[in-house]
Amino acid sequence: MATVDDAEFCFSNLNSSCRRIVRPHSVSVLIYITLSSISCLGGSVFIKSDLTFLYLSLFRKLHTPTNLLLLSLAISDFFVGILMIFQISLIDGCWLFGALLCIVYYYLDYIFTSASIGTMVLLSVDRYVAVCEPLQYPTKVTANRVKVCVSLCWIISVLYQSFLFKDNLEQPGQYSTCLGECVVVVSYVGSIVDVILSFIGPVIVIVLMSLRVFVVALSHAHSMRSHVASVRPAHESQFTTKKSELKAFSTISVVIVVFLLCISPYFCVSMTGADSFLNASALSFVICLFYLNSFFNPLIYALVCSWFLRAAVQLVFSVSQL
Repeated sequence: MATVDDAEFCFSNLNSSCRRIVRPHSVSVLIYITLSSISCLGGSVFIKSDLTFLYLSLFRKLHTPTNLLLLSLAISDFFVGILMIFQISLIDGCWLFGALLCIVYYYLDYIFTSASIGTMVLLSVDRYVAVCEPLQYPTKVTANRVKVCVSLCWIISVLYQSFLFKDNLEQPGQYSTCLGECVVVVSYVGSIVDVILSFIGPVIVIVLMSLRVFVVALSHAHSMRSHVASVRPAHESQFTTKKSELKAFSTISVVIVVFLLCISPYFCVSMTGADSFLNASALSFVICLFYLNSFFNPLIYALVCSWFLRAAVQLVFSVSQL
């Protein structure tokens, strides 16, 4: 029978084992209830991400530049959600899957999250051109160009993280101080570059683009209200187009706002070094909030985008006919 002291170790029969993180019982119950809820939500989001992939792949009429970007976002969010399972196993401070899988986990995690962030930047640029330069949009933003940009986004993410994790990939577990610890160390210069490229740079681009789009969208809305009384039926299609642009802008805006709210605490903690001052429970909350962004994105565009719901009905009807 394991003693109380043994229960505090990740591996009770090994002297080199790490200690588990000990929390008050009430805090532990709250954390695991929260994580259980996230897991249940994650299951539904995994399904939605898969459906998004199927819808956008099977229905050629949905192969628009914006939807291709949403497809990239769905793929990255899907894999981030899968990796969340391993993050849950780290809540008590114990990694049970070995040093190699520890490095692979962090490596893939950074690839998918950076690809997701890059896709968010591309989405903001897409909405900027669509709203601010609507006449040039069909020629400037084509499906082929978007495919190239998305491919470059993923390739750069892989190459960048390979450079960032070079030492960790060459010698897995070299920075672990005890058995059951999963830790990676990035150089100070690499950390600064990562914060700039993964947070400060994307946030500046997204905010500036969104503010510009917001101003133009308000101008369009004011123009629509001013002329709605004198509009002839022949011009209804033009206003329908503007309304669809505004609706698309509002949907992408919600995604961007949620993105900023979820990732900002994590990078603020990383930049200030406050992770060494936060207790384990607070740090776990910040990390979970970072990952929640990947859960919220599919929910937003799955529930708000009408094309998604119509495609879902069509796909279910087609499957039922088999």
